[in-house]
Amino acid sequence: MKKLYLSQTDKKIAGVCGGLAQYLDIDSTVVRIIFLFAFFFCGCGLLAYLIIWIAAPAGNPLS
Repeated sequence: MKKLYLSQTDKKIAGVCGGLAQYLDIDSTVVRIIFLFAFFFCGCGLLAYLIIWIAAPAGNPLS
């Protein structure tokens, strides 16, 4: 069963995008671009980032 974790290896600020990319099995740059678009065009990117940062546990069980 897959679980979302904050990435400890692929992180710029908190590891949210790296962890989400690992969970979705896509490149972390794509996730970062999606968060930027969500932030600038609908204003929900920052809120989503903060919620995931608070809710997701730290750690990377795959490495």
